[in-house]
Amino acid sequence: MAHPNYRLYFAGSIVSNVGTWMQRVAQDWLVLTIPGNGGAALGITTGLQFLPVLLLSPYAGVVADRIPKRVLLQITQAVMALASLALGLIAAFGAAETWHVYLLAFVFGIGAAFDGPARQAFVSEMVGADDVANAVSLNSAAFNTARLVGPGLAGLLIGLGGGGMHATGWVILANAVSYLAVIAQLRRMDEATLQSPRPAARTPGMLREGVSYLRGQPKMLMILVLAFFIGTFGMNFQITSALMATEVFGKGAEEYGVLGSVLAVGSLSGALVAAGRSQVRVRLLMGAAVVFGVAEIVAGLVPTYLTFVLLCPLLGFSVITVLNSCNALLQIESAPALRGRVMAIYMTIVMGGTPLGAPFIGWVGEQFGARWTLILGGALVLVGVGLAVLVRRTAAGAGPSPLGATTGSTPAVAPAMLRP
Repeated sequence: MAHPNYRLYFAGSIVSNVGTWMQRVAQDWLVLTIPGNGGAALGITTGLQFLPVLLLSPYAGVVADRIPKRVLLQITQAVMALASLALGLIAAFGAAETWHVYLLAFVFGIGAAFDGPARQAFVSEMVGADDVANAVSLNSAAFNTARLVGPGLAGLLIGLGGGGMHATGWVILANAVSYLAVIAQLRRMDEATLQSPRPAARTPGMLREGVSYLRGQPKMLMILVLAFFIGTFGMNFQITSALMATEVFGKGAEEYGVLGSVLAVGSLSGALVAAGRSQVRVRLLMGAAVVFGVAEIVAGLVPTYLTFVLLCPLLGFSVITVLNSCNALLQIESAPALRGRVMAIYMTIVMGGTPLGAPFIGWVGEQFGARWTLILGGALVLVGVGLAVLVRRTAAGAGPSPLGATTGSTPAVAPAMLRP
């Protein structure tokens, strides 16, 4: 918070994140209010929203290394605002159909695909290498503070509006307005104090260069494998919470919104604890991943809504610890000139797996019941932990790639900061 540009960014992001979480709940509820829709339609919607991340994030990382990130972020925020505006208006007038939601979720995902790598890499430009781990954790704190408020507020507003399509539309419109806060704060920043690297020149093979660089980094490869399993099979809370609330416990929009808020209690706690750490340890990363996988399995077995609610904070705490550790380690270890591409590949894996995992988890819910969406998801997370360890050992035995020795890549901080 000693950095003025970061203070501006932090304030704008809280407002926007509250709107984002409100829309997530409203969009899911909108899908379920359209006749004939169930877990599969919910999974397809989530998958389409994250499909552009899978398809476009690698290229978006190249763009983030070539265009000033402050400018690029203003463009991406405007695109997402327009997508939310369109969906909100259609729903508010009671005209939403399933294909409308699918299409606009995909358009929203295009903006998010270019926003993610630029936003992740922009953190180090605002605060510098010494404070990047703390800034990543504070970003998570802002995100999860909004996650604490947004779902519950959305559920309350939808309930007060009658629980139908019209009510979801007004909630989504509120999110469209919230993006203006981020754009305004980005425009207020002092560009002269940003620690921005020189934009990379446009050369053939820029994306391939980033992939080759990562292949020579065993610790980064381990992180990416773990992130794939967490993002693809473990973090489908939009689907699992909705199905558990409605099908297992017979609850409505208000109780579904409460689940998102309670998850955020754990996530916010995890983010605040992480903000006080001066070191990033791989041991903590892997331990938190194991706890998350086991907790998710247990969540699928609990007998009542109350016990499910009580377990949600542990899910939030453990998963945010994993994600913060992954993010900070990658930013600290990556070469500045390649950071946009590194973070793009990370975003592709942690979020881009959702188009694969979300429809699969939704199908599992329809075929075998909502509980199995959590039991199977947690089991696959534990499989991912084992594979991540194996990949690191195998890659370390193969030795560094030639590119890793010639790109001038060095850790952004002393190696002592990265104790295993």
